[in-house]
Amino acid sequence: MAQAHSPLENRTVVVTGAARGVGAAHAHALARRGARLALLGHERPALEAVAASLPTPAIAVEADVTEEEALRHAAETVRARLGPPSAVVANAGIAEGGPFATQDMADWRRVVDVNLTGSALTAHTFLPDLRETAGYYLQIASLASFGAAPMMSAYCASKAGVEAFAHALGAEEAHRGVAVGIAYLNWTDTDMIRDADRHAVLRELRAHMPGPARRVHPVETVAEALTRAVERRSTAVYTPAWLRLAQLARIALPPVVLRVSRRELPRLEAADPLHSTGLLGAGGRADRGARSLP
Repeated sequence: MAQAHSPLENRTVVVTGAARGVGAAHAHALARRGARLALLGHERPALEAVAASLPTPAIAVEADVTEEEALRHAAETVRARLGPPSAVVANAGIAEGGPFATQDMADWRRVVDVNLTGSALTAHTFLPDLRETAGYYLQIASLASFGAAPMMSAYCASKAGVEAFAHALGAEEAHRGVAVGIAYLNWTDTDMIRDADRHAVLRELRAHMPGPARRVHPVETVAEALTRAVERRSTAVYTPAWLRLAQLARIALPPVVLRVSRRELPRLEAADPLHSTGLLGAGGRADRGARSLP
C-alpha cells in the first residue's frame, strides 16, 4: 500500500540489477511509496518474480547494462508501458576478489565494465526522460569509492569511478532540472557478500576493519534509506549514516589500510595461497552465464 503523500506515487522508477539483493529490496520499498517499477537486469524469471510480488504496476525487462542496443530497447519498453521515468537507480554491479598479480583480467575488465561503463550507459540512455520529467538519477556507490581495500582492486576502481562520474553528471545536468545523487553503502546482507565471506582472505580482511565498518547491514534497512533519498532527490546518502564521517576522513584511510594490509596479508598468504575468487554471488554467475549464451 502506498505511503501517504509520497512524491513517488504514480511515478515511473527504473532500477537496474533488480533480480535480487539491494535492487529487489529497493523495488519493494519504492512500490510501497506507490511508484511504478521497471526492473532491468539479467535473469528474466527472477525479475518477473520480483515484479509479480510488487503492489504497484511493474515490468521486468531483460537487458545487459553494458550493451547500448539492449538498453535502448529497454528504454522504449519502459516508455511504452509505464511512461517516461522520473527516477533511475543505477544499481547493477558485480564483484570479484583476489590478488591483482594473479587476476583473470577478463573478470577484472568485466567488473569495471558492468559497474562503471554500465552505469554511464544507463544514465545516457535514460537522460532524455530525466530531462523531460526533471527527474533524479541515483548512482549506487560504496565505501570502496573512497576507502579502497586490497584484494578488491577492480571493484574499488569501478566504485571510485562511478563516484566521479556522478559528480560530473550532476554538475552538467543541474541547470536542466535533473538531480543526481550518490549512495554510499557499506557491507549489506546480499548473496554477493555472503559469497565473499566464504573466501578466507576476504572474510579475514573484513574482520580486521574497525567494529562499525565490518558490520553487515540488513538489505531492507539499506533499501529504505535509498528510497528516502529518491523521495528527497538527495545529493548523497550514506548507509549506515556514520559513513559520512568516514567520507570526511577519507584522506586518512589509505595509510591505515596500507598498515593493516602490510601486517595481515603475509600471515594470510602463509596460511593459504591467495587465489582469485572469480565473479562473486548469484549475480556474478548470472552475468557470466548470460555472456556465454550464443
